[in-house]
Amino acid sequence: MATHEPYTGDKLERLTGDAAAAMARYPKARSALLPLLHLVQSEDGYVSPDGIAFCAATLGLSTAEVSAVATFYSQYKRHPNGTYTVGVCTNTLCAVMGGDAIFDELSAHLGIGNDETTTDGAITLERVECNAACDYAPVVMVNWEFFDNQTPTSATDVVDRLRAGHDVAPTRGAQKVVTFREMSRVLAGFTDGRADEGVGAGEASLRGTLLAEANHWSAPERPGAAPADASPTSTTSTPSTPTVKRPAKARTPRARTPKATAPAPGGEHSSIDTPAGPPEGLADVTKES
Repeated sequence: MATHEPYTGDKLERLTGDAAAAMARYPKARSALLPLLHLVQSEDGYVSPDGIAFCAATLGLSTAEVSAVATFYSQYKRHPNGTYTVGVCTNTLCAVMGGDAIFDELSAHLGIGNDETTTDGAITLERVECNAACDYAPVVMVNWEFFDNQTPTSATDVVDRLRAGHDVAPTRGAQKVVTFREMSRVLAGFTDGRADEGVGAGEASLRGTLLAEANHWSAPERPGAAPADASPTSTTSTPSTPTVKRPAKARTPRARTPKATAPAPGGEHSSIDTPAGPPEGLADVTKES
């Protein structure tokens, strides 16, 4: 039984128009494959066989080429996904800070394992290699929105509120978490107005910089580099390091072994075949040989 609407009528017309808008951003149409995969995922809830065929026909690719890309990146799902993807980072830093404990707690609480979905279709749980937010470890992501400094208790509270239909705000970034399909459309390049682009780096990310400023620390200058306060248009050149040439390695000439020559007519050796002796400087070597 089909798990999504067929690519006909209004759906096909809508997808075709959005695909054209995505393709217009690139000098070559096939460069829009990644956005188009997110686009069909926003319609079907996963990258369906019909979605693969649509991308291939739209971009002039084979279905095998499209499938190769769709199966390479973990953000593309090849089977129906939950309304919310809850990704728990279990890479080294997050793991030692509690990421493994968070995943185990959520798995037991939801009754599902990695890349599995709850029976109500609300939550898909997955292990994530790295959320690129190590300074906030352990980190959980819900449809790729950040939930920093999590614990098993706080992560369980998040999934329970999502399943209950409550609005849930991430710890930073967008105003609230949206569904998997809605986020897939954002990843396809179509803004929904939720992003708060005015938010800069958080306190944890700036801690090292602030500590360096408070203690007047600076990186050591590279030997031979221009002073930090030097004008970029300065004509003063930095003396170059002299090049030290190594003496050429003495090579011992190889002795030549005279070739046997056939006697010339009349019993005399031909002047052509008779060696004239070693070149000057090789006499001693020839004698030793």
